[in-house]
Amino acid sequence: MIVILGALIVIGSVLGGFIMAGGNTMALLHLSELIIIGGAALGALVLMSPKKVLIDLFKQAFGVLKGSPYTRKAYDELFKALYELFMLGRRGGMVALEEHIMAPESSPIFTKYPSFQKNKHAMEFLCNGLRPIIDGKIKPDHLKLLLEIELNAMEAEHERPIGVLTKAADAMPGFGIVAAVLGIVITMASIAGPIEAIGEKVAAALVGTFLGIFLSYGFMNPLAVNMEFISMAEIAFVRCIAASIISFASGMSPIMAIEVARRGLSSEVKPSADGLESMLKALNQAPAK
Repeated sequence: MIVILGALIVIGSVLGGFIMAGGNTMALLHLSELIIIGGAALGALVLMSPKKVLIDLFKQAFGVLKGSPYTRKAYDELFKALYELFMLGRRGGMVALEEHIMAPESSPIFTKYPSFQKNKHAMEFLCNGLRPIIDGKIKPDHLKLLLEIELNAMEAEHERPIGVLTKAADAMPGFGIVAAVLGIVITMASIAGPIEAIGEKVAAALVGTFLGIFLSYGFMNPLAVNMEFISMAEIAFVRCIAASIISFASGMSPIMAIEVARRGLSSEVKPSADGLESMLKALNQAPAK
């Protein structure tokens, strides 16, 4: 909703100023210019992007319309799920976690927290992080390196679509100039015609330049920045999981392992220490179902 509001403000301010200056909005509607600029931009995206990056780009772009899912509520669900999981591991040993990690979709712990369970990347990271410890393949002090490598790979994968979109946005003014030059070529071919027709063709050519700059700085670059913020929010969410897993595997109590993770959060989503403790202790007092 906020993204749509921002887009409407951008369009409204530009068109509003244009109309106030005496402009006619119909003068900006030139389908040929949109085809040249839009087609060139889409072709450049396809040309510079591997298939996986292109798919991720469109997924992340549509994700911007929904907004970041990594809210305070999402973190509350995460902390509750981790606490219950860690408490089980403390009472029954790490082997007790195996059924939940091997089949998270049917885990009685995870099914209580549907938004976290539906987060495929976060669930996969959590299960992959705990599985080597459960299997006894690595020591707890080696876990940090393992998770850090996975986090770096995830971060790089998120950055690639953003980089591609930024490069395409930077090229948009150039595509606008291409459209303008083509418009001038058409104008010069009709230079002997009526002055009104020549003026209309020159205006159409200038609209190409306008559209290239407007789409670049008004939409594509801001979209890339928003995608970057959502990507950073996802990485922060997963880093929170990593911090808690490493702390618990190193011998910390469940509540302290989650406290370590809490301290690395931004103020927007970070619960207070007392609030977190009260929320987790309430799980112990809740009647078993």
